[in-house]
Formats: sequence, structure tokens, C-alpha cells
Amino acid sequence: MKFILVLMATVLGCRQAKVEKSWFQDITQEAGLKFVHDTGPKGRYLVPEQMGSGAALFDYDNDGRLDIYLVQNAGTNINRLFHQEADGRFEDVSAGSGLDVAGFGMGVAIGDVNNDGKPDVVVTEYRAIKLFMNQGGGKFTIAADAGLDNPRWATSAAFFDFDRDGWLDLVVANYLDYDPTQKCTDPKGAPEFCGPHGFPGLVTRLFRNRGAGHFEDVSVPSSLARVVGPALGTLCADFDGDNWPDIFVADDGRANRLFINKHDGTFVEEAGKRGVAFNSMGQPAGNMGVAIGDEDGNGLFDLFVTHLAEEQHTLWIQQPRGLFQDAIARMGPMKQLWHGTGFGAVLADFDLDGDLDLAFVNGRVKRGEQGGPVAAEVDPFWAPYAQRNQLFANDGRTFRDISAMNPGFCGAALVGRGLAVGDIDNDGDLDLLVTSTGGPAKLYRNVAPRAGHWLTVRVTDPSLGGRDAYGAELVVHADGKRYWRLANPGFSYLCSNDPRVHFGLAASTTFESIEVLWPDGTKQTFPGGLADHAIELRKGPR
Repeated sequence: MKFILVLMATVLGCRQAKVEKSWFQDITQEAGLKFVHDTGPKGRYLVPEQMGSGAALFDYDNDGRLDIYLVQNAGTNINRLFHQEADGRFEDVSAGSGLDVAGFGMGVAIGDVNNDGKPDVVVTEYRAIKLFMNQGGGKFTIAADAGLDNPRWATSAAFFDFDRDGWLDLVVANYLDYDPTQKCTDPKGAPEFCGPHGFPGLVTRLFRNRGAGHFEDVSVPSSLARVVGPALGTLCADFDGDNWPDIFVADDGRANRLFINKHDGTFVEEAGKRGVAFNSMGQPAGNMGVAIGDEDGNGLFDLFVTHLAEEQHTLWIQQPRGLFQDAIARMGPMKQLWHGTGFGAVLADFDLDGDLDLAFVNGRVKRGEQGGPVAAEVDPFWAPYAQRNQLFANDGRTFRDISAMNPGFCGAALVGRGLAVGDIDNDGDLDLLVTSTGGPAKLYRNVAPRAGHWLTVRVTDPSLGGRDAYGAELVVHADGKRYWRLANPGFSYLCSNDPRVHFGLAASTTFESIEVLWPDGTKQTFPGGLADHAIELRKGPR
């Protein structure tokens, strides 16, 4: 099935725009989430200031409710941990948590590295990465001897089990070999942030978990060090259908990289061979955030990657297995109500109609005209970089830009960076968390009219301490349809998302079965049941 993002330009479309209901409501203040991103002193025009920072949605105390972790990058203000209370409000529990650290923070990765059933936290920074071990009771301790040495500019990171030994390994995307003494100006000669082209790219680092959270840098023996680049987004999934996880890296202004797992601890770079290195014109682009999902329903996952405002975003359709083609190349340019520089991105079924919708956040990297009214909390220095977010509805044939009908999510401009997705209120639909440079974190409740039913699935492995089975692939069978999803929270940009797997089931009130391909390559089929439930599937005998 072919897709294209289409602009509602007809009279009928205009009438729809007046009556269609908004999908998201800004509940930041109502939920008690108080956070403004700090970049430090203004006017230095240091590139790391404008590229952060991210966030995590995760249940750190296993009480069944998603909590929030937000990252700063001023070097002075601390990162913030918010616990979700029973009434849905978020309490700032940063003080004394161990996660209340200051640094030049970028991204977050969440994973249980010692298989004790408690999620641990990795924070990437400019010139460092830090691992915080979850001790329970809301306390974390920094693992100074974990072996995660990365004195580079780390951006996105993700946990996955690349050698299928039962321990979560870590891949870290490194951006630029940045020289802060290099200064840049705009066409008028005024100081401006430098772009990526004046600096060399870096090695994407791979750390193998030798057990219980003790890591070894295997970037060189794995062959990842052979091909460098300015990495921003990353995603771990099985790209070639051999049931072993591979590594996709979104490179800013250069060819993307796709490291294919050879099952022996080594990888081979095959982005060009598999069609994901360049855009539809065969050119490199400003690749930022990465979204994954089977948006055309053929049982194979596809990729959406955000780019600069003057470029086209890419929608790589997978067919046949292991080969991708940018859908824009054969369908014409993507049409939008407005163009922005995209960062964090999500493919998810927001209205439960069985089709994956699309959301992404925007924010310039060079000054420009204001992209709409600027959110009140945005620092005046950052206002010329602010742009509005965008939202597209998938009707099974096309993507339709519904940004204009969603003032809550798309109305006020931010310097958007991170976009995290998860069912924050446990009501069966997916909510959104947005981070912005020099501005507020925003929380959006899903209020879209429901076009169907839902299912939320957590997949765990009791033999591994009951931790989430990152890398598991799920297929739900319902009313003759097959819905594919991947269990891995490491996607978008600088973010870790809800580890639970969400399905919109359209009109299906029941499902016949769920197939699970576990990370170790074994398969298991679970019986069906009623829709509109959250369930947990455990690996092994039932």
C-alpha cells in the first residue's frame, strides 16, 4: 500500500478542518510538570547548546505508572526526576534520587543492565556518558566502574542484546569532533551556530555487557569503528530478517549508516546496499530523529527520518525484506501545511483505527522568521529558532496533515528536540512528551476521538530477572489482520519511550492470538482474548 502526506487544499478539506476534533490536550500545568531547559549563558553560540536535550518515560519503581526523567545541558542546573502519583500528577523527586546531577546532558537510554527487574538509566552528555544503577526505593547510584568510557559528544543511545547472551548491550551515537573555538556567522555577519560540515564525524560506540552491568568497549573489534559519521538518531532492529538485531544510525548531513549483525560479534555497514543511506535524490541530508513502524501493514517495518526545513523528510518503505525505498521518490514531494526542521519523531496509532499516525517536533538550527506564536516559557534568545510541531493522520491510504486542527500540540512554537511516546494515564491510548531547547517540557494527553479498540502488551523474560524483552517482535492477529510491533523504547531523538507495546485494533473487540519472536530467536504463540486490556506475556512455558 502506498502512502503520501497530502495537504487538505480542497473545499471539503477546509470544511473538515473546522469540525474535526483535536487529538491532544496540553496538560503540563495540570499534571504538575515544571521544567524549563537551561542552556547556560546566552550568546556563546556553542553548538552543543542547541542540540539537547532529551527525556525518558519509564516506570522506575514498578508501580504500573510511567514516570519522567528530563535532562539539562547548562552544566549547572540538575536533571529532574518526576514520579507519577496515583492521581496522575507528577511530583519532583529529584533531590536525593542520585539522578539529580548537572552536566552538558543530551539523551537518555533506559534498560535493566543487571537483570534485577529494575530499570537503570544511561545519560549521554557532551564528552561523557553516565550509568545510574537503580537501587530501588527511588534511589540510583552512579556506576563509576561500569566501563562506559566515552569522552566524545554523545547524543542518542539505545540498549539491545546484539550477541543474544541475555545481557543488554549499549550503542552510543557520537556526533561531531567539535572545536568550540571555531566561530560562525550568518549572511549578515552576526554570530550564529555552526553547522556540522566544518567538523569531522565520530565513531558510533558499541559497549558489550559482560554481565551485571560491566561493559567492554567493542567498537573496534565489532567493526563499527571502520565507518564514522555525525550521528544524531539511532535505532536497533532486525533489518535483514535473520533474527539478529542490527544498528541504524541517522547521520547529520552525511550518508546514514546501517550496521548489519554477522552473528559473530562483528557488523558490516550496508546502508547504501539496503537503500537507507541517502534520500530519494540520492543525496545525503540532515538526518535527525528516527521513527519505526509498519505503517503500510505489509508485516515489514518502515522508517521515517526527520530532516531540515529546506529538505524533504524520508519515509523508507521496506519491501521486499531487507530492502528499503524512499516513498517520496516515487510519489512526489511530501506536502505539509508548513515546513520545519524536524527532530524527535513517532509512528503510532493515536486514534486506534489500526493505522499508524505520525508526529514530529520542529526547531530551527539557524535563525529565521517565527514559525507561529512562540510558547510563553521560551527564552527570548531562542525565539527565532522556534517552530510548531506537526501531526499527520493515517487513514489507511494517505497521511493527512491535521496540524491546524491541533492547537494544543501544534499551536505554540518551541525549539523542539525530544519527542517521547507512552500511555501515561493507562487509558489505552498514547500520550506525548516534548522537550525543547531553552524552553519548557510539555506533556500532552491523547483526547482523539476513538476509532477502534486497543491492546497494550508488556513482554518480559522471567529467566532474565523479569526484565523487558528488548528486541522482541510481536504480531497480533485480529479479524484477519496482522499488526506488527517492536518492543524497544530506543527511538525518536535523545529519548527513551514507554517499553510496553501498543496496538490499535480498529473495530476488533477481540484478538485471536499473539506471536512473539523473542530476542534469542525463539518463537512463541499466545492465545487470544478481549481487546481494551493491558496484558503481560512472559517467555517460557505457560
